[in-house]
Amino acid sequence: MRAFVVSEEGDTLSMGVREVEAVASDANDILVSVDYSGVNFKDAMVAASKSRVRRVSSLVGGVDAAGTVMHSTDAALPEGTRVAVHGGTLGVARDGGFAQSIYSPANYITALPDSISTRVAMIIGTAGFTAMESLLALEDRGLEAGSEVLVTGATGGVGSHAVALLAANGYRPVASTGSPTASAWLFERGAVRVIGRDEVADNPGRVMASETWAGAIDCVGGDTLAQILRSLRYGGAVAACGLVGSVELSTTVYPFITRSVALLGIDSVEATRSTRVRVWSALGAVATRIDFEALVDREVDLEELTPALDDIRQGKTRGRILVNPTPG
Repeated sequence: MRAFVVSEEGDTLSMGVREVEAVASDANDILVSVDYSGVNFKDAMVAASKSRVRRVSSLVGGVDAAGTVMHSTDAALPEGTRVAVHGGTLGVARDGGFAQSIYSPANYITALPDSISTRVAMIIGTAGFTAMESLLALEDRGLEAGSEVLVTGATGGVGSHAVALLAANGYRPVASTGSPTASAWLFERGAVRVIGRDEVADNPGRVMASETWAGAIDCVGGDTLAQILRSLRYGGAVAACGLVGSVELSTTVYPFITRSVALLGIDSVEATRSTRVRVWSALGAVATRIDFEALVDREVDLEELTPALDDIRQGKTRGRILVNPTPG
């Protein structure tokens, strides 16, 4: 089969399309024929020299995929089932979705709702899954219907999905971005306002900012996350799901002990099977109310993955890059 392989030997990093054989790591692994994959920021980190994310010297990249089960010993995922595959060590320590087929443990595979095609599943991908998981976490915390919710890194994969999902579920998303030219696109996705990165919080000289946000989905981390915490309303929460800005967080305890705010960690990698079913079910329920095709930055084949990974790494994308391993 054709696959996009990332290899590093000594100081030499190479990547490109090769003919490889899909190999199961365990007798119970499920074989999925891949229709589409997507390009994620994590994929760009895996494809970097001296990567701290990639755990092996050579592998097929791609942390997510969608397609049809070809071989299975799991009664819940019989042959012919349309599925999404993502999480765990896929594309990090074992072969991932940038290929025509993929072997995966059952706990990283979820049957798709009837309302979601395999193409739409990868427009959603890990990014959209993370965005919906974040929204559900905010709702579990008590986010009130119709609330104004901040989304940082709003033109990225997770951010753009978060804007669209919030709007489709009756919330009022405020999109924060460092790309002012993307304002019209974000309004089309459902944003009620678009603000710059420096408008997340006011009163920079004080410990606490004005109470502004009922909730937030943060894809950036670092100082942006710290500013969100100091500007949440009483009882508000931020779902932290990204680190494109920084992995560091410097803050105080004041937001937690004076406004009873919550910092909610969102992990889509090791999400339980029940969480995966809940999130994909929620995505299926809203799928008919969102124009997912509008979230596609572009579609690429395996040969076009290297520049696509560079664009993701440099923040030059708007929405999702879709990967078709068997074009035309």
